Amino acid sequence: MCYLNHINEKGGVHGRAIRLITRDDSYDPPRCLANTQRFIIEDRVFGLFCYVGTPTTVKILTLVEEAKIPLLGMFTGANALRDPFLPYVINVRASYYQETGIAVDHMVKDLGLSRIAVFYQYDAFGFDGLTGTELALKRYGLEPVARGSYVRGTHDIKEGLEKIMESGAEAVVMIGTSDPCANFIRKSMQNDFSPIFYMVSFVGAKELSRNLMDTDTAGVDILMSQVVPPPRTPDGGIAPSAVEFSRLLARYYPGEEPNFVGFEGYINAKVLVEGLERSGRDLTRESFLSAINSMNDFSLGPDVRLSFGPKDHQGMDTIYFTKLHRDRFTLLADWTELTGKNQGTINSGKKDGKR
Repeated sequence: MCYLNHINEKGGVHGRAIRLITRDDSYDPPRCLANTQRFIIEDRVFGLFCYVGTPTTVKILTLVEEAKIPLLGMFTGANALRDPFLPYVINVRASYYQETGIAVDHMVKDLGLSRIAVFYQYDAFGFDGLTGTELALKRYGLEPVARGSYVRGTHDIKEGLEKIMESGAEAVVMIGTSDPCANFIRKSMQNDFSPIFYMVSFVGAKELSRNLMDTDTAGVDILMSQVVPPPRTPDGGIAPSAVEFSRLLARYYPGEEPNFVGFEGYINAKVLVEGLERSGRDLTRESFLSAINSMNDFSLGPDVRLSFGPKDHQGMDTIYFTKLHRDRFTLLADWTELTGKNQGTINSGKKDGKR
């Protein structure tokens, strides 16, 4: 929001201010659908922006295609938003298949692990992460040694935890929200079960850190993949691509610390504004889509570049891995920190193909 405030203060885009209308869906798919219908019919919005969650966003895809309305910058890596290709859906972040796929590569190739379990939310989000992990393991002739789940909206992880503990898993891929994942980690440690805990980006680094604040996690490997680079450098400075984000955040939201989720929202807003700028004064939904398709190698700094195309509506592919250190997640630049074995790549580029 800080970047959109900044643009509006400068006079908007081609003389038009950007008006952001928000409604809370409480992570409930039917409510998300109802909100979207109101946006399109009552509010007559130009486009849809920054939806959160897999089960919610997947619920509106048919409506998006029928209304022929742009949907941009969703906070989900769901494969259903990417395959098959949907012309009105514009993803900025990498997919969950990429996140889990590269994490499994590290676990198997770099760490020599073969006993990997999956703990997942029992809905479209969890199934997506589970499938991505299964596909990645299959490349090595493996499958999860255990699958444990919990019901969305609850913190009851007991049955899933027991299944995974009994399997003797060396690592657990966790596809869930912050509270259940934190609960799973706490209960595991209380039972002297300390595999590598790995989570996808949706869990949220800031939220998980807060949830585990009163838990002694020293000596336990708690990892999370990210789809944007850390806005802060290891020495506490600001990353090159996050300089403007940090400055605008301090101006419009004093006291707020730069974090991964906020930085992703900033990048989404940059893509939105760039698309509007390139569309020119005679703005239409079709001209906006054409403008997005023209954004090849769009740079936000030396460490963030995006590319779209007529049949490629995902701007970013790089995955970053972070490790919980005291009260925050910091960049895991070297997987030898975990095992002393050789480190592998942490990037997935388009030249290697998207998962």
